[in-house]
Amino acid sequence: MTPDKNIYFLSDFHLGIPDYAASRERETRIINFFDSIKHNASEVFLLGDLFDFWFEYKTAIPKGFIRLQGKLAELSDAGIKLHLFTGNHDMWMFDYFEQELNVTMYRKPETFFLNNKKFYIGHGDGLGPGDKQYKRFKAIFRNRFCQWLFGKLHPDMGIGIANYFSKSSRESHEEMDKKFLGENNEWLVMYCREILQKEHFDFFIFGHRHLVLDISLPDNSRYINTGDWIRHNSFAVFDGHTLQLKKFEG
Repeated sequence: MTPDKNIYFLSDFHLGIPDYAASRERETRIINFFDSIKHNASEVFLLGDLFDFWFEYKTAIPKGFIRLQGKLAELSDAGIKLHLFTGNHDMWMFDYFEQELNVTMYRKPETFFLNNKKFYIGHGDGLGPGDKQYKRFKAIFRNRFCQWLFGKLHPDMGIGIANYFSKSSRESHEEMDKKFLGENNEWLVMYCREILQKEHFDFFIFGHRHLVLDISLPDNSRYINTGDWIRHNSFAVFDGHTLQLKKFEG
């Protein structure tokens, strides 16, 4: 790591809900956060669901939230390394962010070594036991032929259909997103413990759950969930030695 620089982790902006005005206010808050860290950040990990829906057509992208894209471009041009994981709401990101913003994209959890600490990082959807229905849908949504078929729809129709399903998915999980199920019932905690039986990691960092969580695991490992920017305005920061969860008050 660069001396006197930090690495930041945040997720689940869900820009697009519940309406334009609320999303616009949230986008401004997120941009203010990036402005507050841009002078001491070496890397930023964006852990998915930046948008409540995103689909990149061959020659078009969803309109809106251009200020966030511009801010990410500014951070990238300033030499800050940007990592972007696709989430369950924006899994149909393809190469736009890589080409336009020089962002490194990931579609599954990955291992990183940061200042001699071993990290396992991802969005968190479809991991661990349970949620079998979503896992079946995820296999369909990630199928290249299905993506090609969807891309043949006019954007007005395609985005309208996708927003309907995105809203239905969000409403079905809304109450669960607010409730901590206990360490023995949280799917991602179970998943981390399974991984630790095979391989040691110092930190597991995920989004998706919309809860701010810091849970101790066997062998001095920790599971961190970065929460969201709908209710919590939360993020994790690693200074090379310690990892902390914080909330943006700006």
